Amino acid sequence: MLQRVKRASVTVDEEKISEIGIGLLLLVGVAHGDGAAEADWLANKISGLRVMADDGGKMNRSVLEAGGEILAVSQFTLLGDTRKGRRPSFVEAAPPDVAEPLFDHFCEELSGAGVHVQKGRFGAMMDVGLVNDGPVTILLERRPG
Repeated sequence: MLQRVKRASVTVDEEKISEIGIGLLLLVGVAHGDGAAEADWLANKISGLRVMADDGGKMNRSVLEAGGEILAVSQFTLLGDTRKGRRPSFVEAAPPDVAEPLFDHFCEELSGAGVHVQKGRFGAMMDVGLVNDGPVTILLERRPG
């Protein structure tokens, strides 16, 4: 999930570990079966996605063109399945030993595209603060084909 922000930060155990100004907050879930191809596709899509406002206020610039930053936060709960019962099932989420290196690869691909990237702390309880700009919130998924 992508949110356009005026600013965003992550705090762990009362310590601010990352912070950005204008840009994008990414909440990233890694599912079973995801791999480098999906991470690369998503990083390319996000770095070029025209969701930042131009001088006329229209969503016409990418985060790269706008000189914005990205704060990426790994969030397995995005994969919660609530179709049965009252407690979400997270069986579709990749295990940490698979998800963490893939999340790091995704962030490296974003950096390689020229975007300044900050990250949350994988597996930690995080306080994520943001000022949503718009609000603009977009759900992105890697689709076959």
